[in-house]
Amino acid sequence: MVIFKEMKLIPRPHITQRIQKDIKSFPITLLLGPRQCGKTTVARQISRQESAKYFDLEDPQTPMGPEIAAFTLKDLRGLVVMDEFQRQPHLFELLRVLADRRPLPARFLILGSASPELVRGVAESLAGRVAFVDMGGFALSEVGSKKINELWIRGGFPNSFLAGNEEVSYRWRMNFIQSFLERDIPQLGIRIPSAALRRFWAMIAHVHGQNWNAADLARSMSVKEDTARGYLDILTGSFMIRQLQPWFENTGKRQVKSPKVYFRDSGILHALLGLRNRNEVLSHPKLGFSWEGFALEEVIRLAAAGRDAYFYKTHAGAELDLLLTRKGKQYGFEFKYEISPRATKSMHVVMDDLHLERLWVIYPGEEVYRLSNRIDVLPLKDVQKAIEQLS
Repeated sequence: MVIFKEMKLIPRPHITQRIQKDIKSFPITLLLGPRQCGKTTVARQISRQESAKYFDLEDPQTPMGPEIAAFTLKDLRGLVVMDEFQRQPHLFELLRVLADRRPLPARFLILGSASPELVRGVAESLAGRVAFVDMGGFALSEVGSKKINELWIRGGFPNSFLAGNEEVSYRWRMNFIQSFLERDIPQLGIRIPSAALRRFWAMIAHVHGQNWNAADLARSMSVKEDTARGYLDILTGSFMIRQLQPWFENTGKRQVKSPKVYFRDSGILHALLGLRNRNEVLSHPKLGFSWEGFALEEVIRLAAAGRDAYFYKTHAGAELDLLLTRKGKQYGFEFKYEISPRATKSMHVVMDDLHLERLWVIYPGEEVYRLSNRIDVLPLKDVQKAIEQLS
C-alpha cells in the first residue's frame, strides 16, 4: 500500500524568502509553528545554503546545557540554527547578550513550537532584537491550484497532504491530534488533562467561523469561563486556532466585540468533525464555514497579515469576513462557497461604513467578474491578484 505519495521536496519560496530577509535584518529570527508543519525542513535548507551551524535542542546530546551553552555559542560565526528552542528556555538571556555584540559575528535562526510561554519569554528577553515569522503547513501557492480541493480536505500538514489516499491522511491527522494532546502540550509545560482539552477542541470545531462565546462553551463543559478562555488561548498559542479580532471604528453602530474562532488547518477541522473524505465534507452542515476558514487562512498567509487581520460585524447584520489595512487604506474580503456570488446589501453597507478601497468576493469558481465599481468576484486560486493590489 502507498502510504505517502510525491515525497519529493515541495518548494516553499514565500516563507523561505521571508526568513532569509529577516536573517539579514535582525540578530535573531524566530520561526514559530506547530510540530510537523515543515519548519525543520525549511530551516535545514537555509542552513545548507548558508553553511550554518545546526543544533537540535530536542537531542539530549546537543551541548546546550546551562553550564556550557555560552562556550558553545560565543565563538561561532555566520548563521546559527537552533531547533526546538522551547526545550531550552534558559538560552533567552544568553541570546540577548550574543545579539548585542558589535560587530555582530553571528545571527540566529531559532525554531519553536509556538506557546504563550515561548513568545512571552522572547518578547521580554529579546525585545527589539528579534523578527517573528509564523509558519503553517503547505499553502495553495506552494502545492498549485490543481490541488486546491485536496489541500482543503486534507489540510496543509505535509504528511497529511502527501498521504497515499484519504483514509491514510485521515488516520495521520487523528494520530497527530492524539500526539499533540498527550505529548506536545505537556512538553510546553502545560498541565491539562488531554481528554478535557480534546473535548473542548472538538466543540470548537462545531463553532468554527463563528463568534467566541465563552459562556456557552463553559456551560457545555461544566467549567468556569476563565477555564474555557484558557483552553482557547492554549490552542491559539500552539497555532491550532486563529482568533480573528473585530475591527472597531466609530461608525455610530453597535459592533460585535468578541473574536471569531477559526481552525488554522482545515484538515484538522475535518478530522475533529469525523469527516474522512471530500464527499463527507460536501454533505456536512459546516461545509460553508469550512471553506470560508480555508480561504481566509490562505489570504492571511499570502498577505503576511497574521497580526493585522480583522473582521467587521454590527448587531444590525452588516458583516465583513476579513479586513486588511495597508498604508492607511482598507480592503475587504468576503468568502462564499457558491457557484456565482452576487452583491448583497451587507456588502454595500460595509463599503460605506469602512470606506473600503476595494472588496473582493472569493469563491471556488473559475471566472473573474465585477459586481460593482469597487466589488469584484475572484476565484481563490487567483487571489494573488488581489494581494498585489494592496498598497
